[in-house]
Amino acid sequence: MEFEEGVRWRKQGLKPITTKTSNKEREDGAYDRDEKVEEEPLSPSARLFHEPHFNVYVIAIMGCKIKIYPEICKANLVHTLLKHPRFSSLQVVEDGGEMKWVPTKVNLDKHVIVPEVNPNMEAADKFVEDYVFNLSKTGIDKSQPLWDVHVLNVKTSDAEAVAIFRIHHSFGDGTSLMSLLLACTRQISDPQALPTLAVSKKRILKQKSSSSLWIWQCFIGFWWFCKLFWNTVVDVFMFMATSWFLKDTQTPLMGPPGNEFNPRRIVYRTISLDDIKLIKNALNNMTINDVALGITQAGLSRYLNRRYGHNKTDEGATGTKNNLPKNILLRSTLLINLRPSPGIQDLADMMEKDTKTKWGNWIGYVLLPFTIALRDDPLDYVREAKATIDRKKHSLESIFTFSIAGLILKIFGIKRASALSHRVLTNTTMCFSNLVGPREEIGYYGHPLAYLAPSSYGQPHALMINFQSYANKMTIVLSVDEGTIPDPRQLLDDIVYSLKIIKDAVIARGLIKEDQNQK
Repeated sequence: MEFEEGVRWRKQGLKPITTKTSNKEREDGAYDRDEKVEEEPLSPSARLFHEPHFNVYVIAIMGCKIKIYPEICKANLVHTLLKHPRFSSLQVVEDGGEMKWVPTKVNLDKHVIVPEVNPNMEAADKFVEDYVFNLSKTGIDKSQPLWDVHVLNVKTSDAEAVAIFRIHHSFGDGTSLMSLLLACTRQISDPQALPTLAVSKKRILKQKSSSSLWIWQCFIGFWWFCKLFWNTVVDVFMFMATSWFLKDTQTPLMGPPGNEFNPRRIVYRTISLDDIKLIKNALNNMTINDVALGITQAGLSRYLNRRYGHNKTDEGATGTKNNLPKNILLRSTLLINLRPSPGIQDLADMMEKDTKTKWGNWIGYVLLPFTIALRDDPLDYVREAKATIDRKKHSLESIFTFSIAGLILKIFGIKRASALSHRVLTNTTMCFSNLVGPREEIGYYGHPLAYLAPSSYGQPHALMINFQSYANKMTIVLSVDEGTIPDPRQLLDDIVYSLKIIKDAVIARGLIKEDQNQK
């Protein structure tokens, strides 16, 4: 697919690599860092993202409520993103094959790309979607830091302009990168205040001490440890089996070998976060993540039922008849960064006060099973999702899988470790994540944001689903290989419809309490 007519790219000649550093703007539009920074080797996980089958880029699509002024953005990038060493460093391969972060001069004209477009074009939504699709066919030249931002001053159905951040996954995990971008923003209502993220509240139970209670607590603790041990053993065994021979059912969602090299169609839909909170608060001890996984299970079940029944009668295609095979094994691979993610305040201090913060990928794996079935009771989707997540929380799977991958890397090298990761990913069906966003509306130096839509391309899965909250909204983002999933908007419709039927079931049963949506 080619870019629409009328788009003219700015020509960008590459300059020689250099590692001198200062902090002044030069005549050629480049910026240097204040201090010399020692060259630092890439972590094993960062090197993994440079392997041919795992060359992943993170995409963050940001809708803006006003026209974007590139010069203002570039002037302030010097005081925000460029303060982070990763964004002003090259990834250089030395003679022995080791890769290092090497500080370099940054020419923002190469990183902030502004194609000339008609701001009032028709079908602007399709233009932005095709632009991202074409972007996923390309990478970033390694003679410059591996990030850029594309500014599209076109009016879409939900924004006056769109900015598309593209960052190589070797920079960090999705949560850390999103936190870094949020640390560059401020609240609209208070321009000096950083965004705040929702924090789950933990219940603290006060209990009276007694000898009988102490014995009971010891028994519960022993049972808790036994379950943790057993869950971990089972999960590690399933991980090893998946890396050797265990493969998900070949459903219409599972891509063919080599689909990581295919471009990605990224589509998204914004729904009300209050609807998800309504379901969460109506059911006992639920979280937003439980509800997000529940409506995803319901949407995938509905979509697959349609795909399996497409050659049957209209009844089979509409989802009222069960066309699903029995015992479908469908799992998502979650890449968990075991290094504690720096907070927004820590990252803001790093950029404003030159303080240091921990950063990097320590990747562990969690295999999350999805239940694919048609349920008579829509609430069963959420209950099953909660049971699955609670079971996974009570396991050390990510720690042990990180250790296994690290051991293989140390003994056999990066190629074997990459092969292990690739085998696990290709033997599962999809990626799934739910990122917590700011509770209030935010902006970047006078540019208020309308929505956030993160995703990625280059992963071996044909389907990736991201949930991203922002203020009182939730954006559902799909990244798909169109050769496998030719109708991603239909899948989006099925997920959104699943939210509706689950919400309707909650209301019909009178499970809503007063002031529930305000929690």
